This record gives sequence, C-alpha cells and structure tokens, in this order.
Amino acid sequence: MRIVRDYQFVRPEERGASVAIGNFDGVHLGHQHVIDLARRDAAPLGIVTFEPHPRAFFAPDAPPFRLMNAEARSHRLAKLGVEVLAELPFDRNLSSLTAEAFAREVLAEGLGVSHVVVGADFCFGKGRAGTAEMLRDMGREMGFETTIAPLLQGDLGAVSSTAIRNALSEGRPRDAAAMLGHWHRIEGPVLHGEKRGRQLGYPTANMELDGLHVPKAGVYAVLVDVLSGPHAGSYRGVANLGIRPMFERTVPNLESFLFDFAGDLYEQHLSVGLVDYLRGEEKFDSLDALIVQMDRDSEQARAALERA
Repeated sequence: MRIVRDYQFVRPEERGASVAIGNFDGVHLGHQHVIDLARRDAAPLGIVTFEPHPRAFFAPDAPPFRLMNAEARSHRLAKLGVEVLAELPFDRNLSSLTAEAFAREVLAEGLGVSHVVVGADFCFGKGRAGTAEMLRDMGREMGFETTIAPLLQGDLGAVSSTAIRNALSEGRPRDAAAMLGHWHRIEGPVLHGEKRGRQLGYPTANMELDGLHVPKAGVYAVLVDVLSGPHAGSYRGVANLGIRPMFERTVPNLESFLFDFAGDLYEQHLSVGLVDYLRGEEKFDSLDALIVQMDRDSEQARAALERA
C-alpha cells in the first residue's frame, strides 16, 4: 500500500484511483461497506482520510476518543486491499478550504480521483458546508463520479464509531466486535514498567492508551498478536485495563499476560484484541489475595477464549 501525505505531489501511478473518503476510525462494518463500493476493476482502490482526526484538531483538549491510531488504521486498511492511502495532514490550510476548493484542488486536480464514495451523512469543506449531494454535483463538473452510500444498519442499530465507543465504555467488547467486523484492538509498543507482575508470577506486556478511547476499566480475556521480534505470532491471554488501584496509578494503561509464553517483549509491537469483559478493577487487601484472583481470572479467560 502506497501512502500519500501531500495532495500536491502525487505520482502518476497514484492518480486515477477510486476512493472512499472519511475518518475511518475503527474501520468498522459501515466503513468496510463504503470501501467495497469504491472497488473498481479498472482503478486502484484508494482511501482519503485525515491526520490528525478533524475532531482532535478543532477540540485538542477534549478527552481521547479515537478507536485506533493512524498506524493501526493503515494496517487494517491494507488488509482490506487498499492500494493508495491518502492520509492528508489536517491543518489550518486544509480546514480553511471551501467545499468547492476541496473538491477541485484536493480531489480533482491534486489526487486526480476517478470515483469517490462517501456516506450519506458526509460533510466537507470549511464549516462542514458541503454535503454528499453537493459533492456529486461538483464531481460531474470536475470529472469524477460520486457514489453516496446509505448508512449501514446492524443487529444493534446503526453502525457507527460512537456506538462502538459506547459498547466499549459499557464493557461489551463482543457487541463492539459485531459492529467492527473484528475484535477491538489496541496496538503499540511494549513499554518498560515497574515489573510487579513478574514478581507475582504474572509478567505482563505494558502498553499505553495515549490518545485512544479508554474502554471500561477491568480485566479482559484477550487475543494477542505479537507483530515484531523473535516471538512474532498469535497468543491467548488475560489483561488488565485501567489504573491498578492497589498500586495507586493515575494514568490508565493495558497490561497483558500471555498464556504459555516465555520471552522478552520489551519494545516489540503488540496488537491486543478485547474479547470478553471478566470483571471490574478491585483493590485487594494483600498481594496473596491479588494472586488468587489473578489465578481465577486466567482460568475464566481461558474458558472465554474457547468461545472466541
């Protein structure tokens, strides 16, 4: 997959793509439907998205809300067969373009798209003044076709990033997965921690949640992909997501214990899929009581993962 970050400097082989436009946070089933509509035999499959997310640009002090970072999003899009990813820097210049200027300068002249697919609720341009219908009319004048995709309805209602965030906040990872079409995953490097888990007989891989929506705090059954290093592969495990109240942390993180694993994962990249919510965070009277509960959590996670 080729990544384009400047629409004014596009190579000939990256032009003429059939693209889906959006933020694609989570790359959920609704996003996948839009991407499928962009597939054309005679054109490269492309994505036009933005980094940072426009919501983060306009409200930088708002609580973290993203379901995945840019790296995880690009991994997921590549798996769907995307050939050209236009990940455009969302800055003051881009945000100030009118709807017509965006269609002409970015899509028609810059990227040279042949076909565009957007959701029915798509808005674009300064002040979100452009609509999907307006883009279709502009495309006729500027030389590209536009398809408007209806919003996807699932068994749980409309499929949206907001609905997925709500499911994760309520400790319903399987409902989130039903809308995503895959397990909700947290990706990133393994960081050096305080190594308390090793002392307790449960060495964990610690990961930050910086900039991401934080699911309900507690213990989860997880599926872990080690993406780099000598231990690359897939594993099952149990993870604690939160602040570990017994140790008085203030910043939430994710600590995963991989079953039947021995090795060093520091600085390797992991992708941790949340499968089942087992229990909330607790503060225990002693380390012995904590170890007993961790034994129970591991047994419960192994049983839950048999149903994954």
